[in-house]
Amino acid sequence: MYPLLFTHVLSRFDPETAHHLAMPVIRAMGIRPFSWAARAFTRPAPELRVHALGHEFPTPFGVAAGFDKNAVAVRGLDALGFGHVEVGTLTAIPQPGNPKPRLFRLVADRALVNRMGFNNHGAAAAAKRLARLRRGGAVVGVNIGKSRVVDVADATADYVASARMLSPLADYLAVNVSSPNTPGLRGLQAAETLRPLLSAVKAAAGATPLLVKIAPDLPDDEIDGIARLARELGLAGLIATNTTIARDGLTADPVTIIQAGDGGLSGAPLKARSLEVLRVVRAAVPDPDFCVISVGGVETAAEVQERLDAGATLVQGYSGFIYEGPFWARRINRDLAQLRAKR
Repeated sequence: MYPLLFTHVLSRFDPETAHHLAMPVIRAMGIRPFSWAARAFTRPAPELRVHALGHEFPTPFGVAAGFDKNAVAVRGLDALGFGHVEVGTLTAIPQPGNPKPRLFRLVADRALVNRMGFNNHGAAAAAKRLARLRRGGAVVGVNIGKSRVVDVADATADYVASARMLSPLADYLAVNVSSPNTPGLRGLQAAETLRPLLSAVKAAAGATPLLVKIAPDLPDDEIDGIARLARELGLAGLIATNTTIARDGLTADPVTIIQAGDGGLSGAPLKARSLEVLRVVRAAVPDPDFCVISVGGVETAAEVQERLDAGATLVQGYSGFIYEGPFWARRINRDLAQLRAKR
């Protein structure tokens, strides 16, 4: 049914508009009695539980940052079967993001192009919502980024401000230095800037597990270096990967690709590179206590299991939600349990 709805209704809307139309429905799934019915239908099998970052995740499959930027739909996403929700990216200073249109579908490639620019209501507003979630429920990661109006030279203080507001309310904190849509941000992945940034944010985060999210476009030796740095600094883990600026191998009409323009590409075309980066990271830090969250191009339970077999602790998705619909996590969890039963 969802493919027909997507083809004949949702695909007619601008992607960002369609997202905003869907969010009230997703939020409603987290409100009783709808949440009771949803959880009865989507609850993951007990054998899928994962212990990581000091928490029990009901399934290794969660939703990546970018879907719920302002922490407004956590309970609904939890009710739909996701094992954790990473909210954000949040910035210390509220910001509208880049001019619209800024989100595009490449349907032939089951991909998205976004140049959202960290549009969000700010860390303080999200903190109020997250405080209401602390009564139990979903495992919540909080992804933080640099405020656009803050100069790159002052990025550390900006990240620290967000960390101080949000880390007490997060099950884990993720430092985003890899979005291609904030000028100068990816330059923070260089060792000489990343080390002091992560050290300062870790101090501000206190006991909250800290991870860093990296780009897929880095050379393997730099990925290896960041993974080793994260381990050296005592970070809890690493998220691999963010979106890519590459456009290799796309099958969409070239005019459609040009019209989409600049921004980060996510979805199926990122699948192979995301898996490669995961393997580089796990080779650099084989310790299973170092949490590696793999994200990029995952669509099926078999692909989730492939990431887990390659060393991922947890797996995230986002673009697949757009193409697979609201019961995507349920299908992933059901098929993942079946795959494991056959082993």
